[in-house]
Amino acid sequence: MRMKIKERKVSELNPADYNPRELTDKQYSDLKKSLKTFGCVEPVVINSNPARKDVIIGGHQRCKVWFDLGNDTIPTVEVNLTEAQEMELNVRLNKNTGQFNFDLLANYFEMEVLKDWGFEDYEFGMSLGEDMTENFELPDGDKEPIQQMTFTLADQQVEAIKEALKIAKSEVAETFGNENGNGNALYAIVRQWVEQKI
Repeated sequence: MRMKIKERKVSELNPADYNPRELTDKQYSDLKKSLKTFGCVEPVVINSNPARKDVIIGGHQRCKVWFDLGNDTIPTVEVNLTEAQEMELNVRLNKNTGQFNFDLLANYFEMEVLKDWGFEDYEFGMSLGEDMTENFELPDGDKEPIQQMTFTLADQQVEAIKEALKIAKSEVAETFGNENGNGNALYAIVRQWVEQKI
């Protein structure tokens, strides 16, 4: 069955009151930049079921930003779903997506370009900011006994962790051959915490 794309007035569409997706200011800015550059190339999914007529299922943020850019109409596709099906599809459209292969991204794209397109430092293992990040590469071939770990942190957590790492760096005793100061400091913090709990 072919989907039919239809231009609809944004004012006629109704956001789902349960929609769990939201944008940070940066995500809003990134989406706005993308829409200004390429237009709205992905239609908004709306419900055509009489009981849920014109409720947006997928594309709430796209619809909002597109309208904020001064557009009165937006491309849409319609599906006929019950409310329960609509709610499931809403979550699935946002959740059932793949993940990036960061090795391929690094091989084919420049880091600064990716960041301009919306990627964050933490997605490349640099969540503590440039002042806390050291030049560090894993050895070629077999990576043992060195491993990299990446964490996603809230802004408030980053500041506390930066301060803890600064303090711990001066007290590191065991490095196990690891030359990364942040990794050694984190290990020292965790080890001390575990010893206090035992």
